[in-house]
Amino acid sequence: MLSRILSLVIGYLCGCFLTAELIARKIAGKPAARVGDTGNPGMANIMAALGFKPGITVLLGDIVKCLVAMTVSYLLFHKSGWIVTMYAGLGCTLGHDFPFWRGFRGGKGVATSSAVFIIYSFWWGLLANVAGMLVTFATKYLCIAGPVIPLFFMLFMFLKGDVEAAILSLVLSGLALLCHLPSVLGIRSGSTKQTDVLGALAKKFRKK
Repeated sequence: MLSRILSLVIGYLCGCFLTAELIARKIAGKPAARVGDTGNPGMANIMAALGFKPGITVLLGDIVKCLVAMTVSYLLFHKSGWIVTMYAGLGCTLGHDFPFWRGFRGGKGVATSSAVFIIYSFWWGLLANVAGMLVTFATKYLCIAGPVIPLFFMLFMFLKGDVEAAILSLVLSGLALLCHLPSVLGIRSGSTKQTDVLGALAKKFRKK
């Protein structure tokens, strides 16, 4: 149990490093809270406000911090099994969403949790991400991706017999739902706008 708790702590500390904050200050000369429409220190806001390359840089940074947290945890506590990497991944998403140095106001953790699933179980994680994104494309609500991707991974882990990982996936789904709650509730009231991602990409390629 101690190894799991320590892995969670390691993950949280790694997750508190917000790549978006670094990119925002370097390119825009101001904190991420003052960049874009949402001020969210995540890939989507940085990409919308500062461009494609800065957004991708944020995404890569979020993936790397998950990889670092999960690798360090496994190297330290490998006797407890591969599951410690999942705890580190959960901690990393918690740190990303609620960094202590930013008043516990961080990102929404979609990129970090998605990365965690792929690192923990590559093919099942990849499949969960693809399935979640297909649902998102079909509904055209971007806020759906956060809670839905972990639910798919949870289902796959249950089918695989990895119950502990499935439970942690459910926690990540609940965490994503909490972070996206205003937008999710806005679907019913009509205040949340739909985004045709595939349509936008098709237009972009047609222009080229």
